[in-house]
Amino acid sequence: MLELRNVTKTVAGADHIRDVSLTLEHGSLNVLLGPTLSGKTSLMRLMAGLDAPTSGSIWFDGRDVTGVPVQKRNVAMVYQQFINYPAMTVYENIASPLRVAGADAARTDREVKRAAELLRLIPYLDRMPLSLSGGQQQRTALARAISKNAGLVLLDEPLANLDYKLREELRAELPKIFAETGAIFVYATTEPQEALLLGGNTATLSEGRVTQFGPTIEVFRRPKDLVTARTFADPPLNTVILRKQGDSFQLDGGALPVPAGMKAIPEGTYAIGFQPHHLRATRPNADAIVLPAKVLVTEITGSESFVHVQFADVRWVMLASGIHSYQPEEMIEVFIDPRHLMVFDHEGRAVQPAPKAAA
Repeated sequence: MLELRNVTKTVAGADHIRDVSLTLEHGSLNVLLGPTLSGKTSLMRLMAGLDAPTSGSIWFDGRDVTGVPVQKRNVAMVYQQFINYPAMTVYENIASPLRVAGADAARTDREVKRAAELLRLIPYLDRMPLSLSGGQQQRTALARAISKNAGLVLLDEPLANLDYKLREELRAELPKIFAETGAIFVYATTEPQEALLLGGNTATLSEGRVTQFGPTIEVFRRPKDLVTARTFADPPLNTVILRKQGDSFQLDGGALPVPAGMKAIPEGTYAIGFQPHHLRATRPNADAIVLPAKVLVTEITGSESFVHVQFADVRWVMLASGIHSYQPEEMIEVFIDPRHLMVFDHEGRAVQPAPKAAA
């Protein structure tokens, strides 16, 4: 078990990591999700022992390893810029940490072939890395990390430089690979979709703080605050500031009925949030709210359309399935199922999750 207890890292008077406490179990996959400069790499460096915390402590399997350098920890790392030894075969690349550790020939061969089997590299063991595809080279780097039998494996955006097809292929394989090793895996990404595809647990980061940690789907469906909800939204979360008066959320130019599950919320001003795929071009059900909106721009990807619209004085994005050829300045009707609305107070804390948070 890896424990971070009130860990802070300060550099030149600025907090890169602020009062982070996390507990990661063996055999678990843990995603660090946040935008660039949110603290993901800084946190991984602390976990690895590449950096020491300014305050707080780090424990591994009941032992205080605060300040213990990476060379004295059982840690493996894979970076966005995958690194292999170009003058060594794939076999020797995977075997290199075992040889450094002084493993005998039988164990080295066994561990190399186990890792190569997991990552579908058996046919390429005699080849040189530069003769492989980008995906095969990244799998070689992953196999080398796995062959080390490290208790902690850190992956810092390992798929970011691969093309779409290779990323999808490895994303599908990685959870199965992780499940078979028993190590603690920590996977950093900027992409909410990647976190959802990987599953496991997710810690959302913002400005060096962990805003929420738990099962990935629970963090996505039930964010504890507006910062977490925004971190876990791509395209960006749609929001609007409204006043609750009686049974309605009021704003200039319209009102939204308060969903049945939110009737008990006190009157006052709230931030309402909802995911782009919950803004619809067609009425999803009889209870849906219809709103007039002006089209600003439409981005068509083929299977989906990102429709940027303006309602009152706020700008939203509608993620719609299929091709929608709206024209700029065109007035359309958009629909929201009120059960998908998340409500946050003036300090950004969730008043309660969306009534239909399981959707």
